Amino acid sequence: MKKTYKTEEEWRKELSDESFEVARLGGTERPFTGKYWDFKKRGSYKCICCGTVLFESDTKFDAGCGWPSFFQPKNKEVIKELPDYSLLMSRTEVRCSNCDAHLGHVFNDGPNPTGLRYCINSVSIDFKDEKN
Repeated sequence: MKKTYKTEEEWRKELSDESFEVARLGGTERPFTGKYWDFKKRGSYKCICCGTVLFESDTKFDAGCGWPSFFQPKNKEVIKELPDYSLLMSRTEVRCSNCDAHLGHVFNDGPNPTGLRYCINSVSIDFKDEKN
């Protein structure tokens, strides 16, 4: 996979204000406001910045948290996990391994078979219908 490198100004021109704030600056969208939190179509979820396929719809589940949640990424190579000690707590941040976009966080309270919940911001991903 070829790494994607762009300047902050290039990202700012390509992304919506909200996607830039979340994906490039590490922000978080409000729960129950993103377009994919209760989205049910079948297909793939790609990084909003570089188009890398990150998650498949068959791993998406309703976690009741207000963000799209998945129990596993497409494969371990497409994401990277980093310690996050912001907000006076210990969490694990999830980023796109190709372009370093902030996606969300992963928690150990998901369903089988992994027991993980990848809690992802809708503005950090884009959906590709499996029919296309």
